[in-house]
Amino acid sequence: MTYDTNNIFARILRGEIPCKKVYEDDLVLAFHDIAPHAPVHILVIPKGAYINQADFGTRASADEIAALYRAVANIATDLGLHETGFRTIANTGLNGGQEVPHFHVHILGGGALGPMLSKKLV
Repeated sequence: MTYDTNNIFARILRGEIPCKKVYEDDLVLAFHDIAPHAPVHILVIPKGAYINQADFGTRASADEIAALYRAVANIATDLGLHETGFRTIANTGLNGGQEVPHFHVHILGGGALGPMLSKKLV
């Protein structure tokens, strides 16, 4: 699979589409999801062109990997989510529910989130 340079997150990174930013450094951007599934729903994306978690884990540098996961922890702490709990999700591929072909981590919190999946798959 080839990285799509016109996916919505690539366009956000280029400044073509605005976002409600909560965090940014040289390697990571985080912003509010435009269709939240929880009272707090933040998307954390690497600035590099990675399709999904498998691609990121295989090709990203140690600095990029550390920066992304430190950003997730810092954002959750800054928003007070670490006190009551939060969920992180990284969907990968069609069966995993990935909608945008740019690796991203969802931070969900701000209230009880319910079961991990809405129905049992087995």
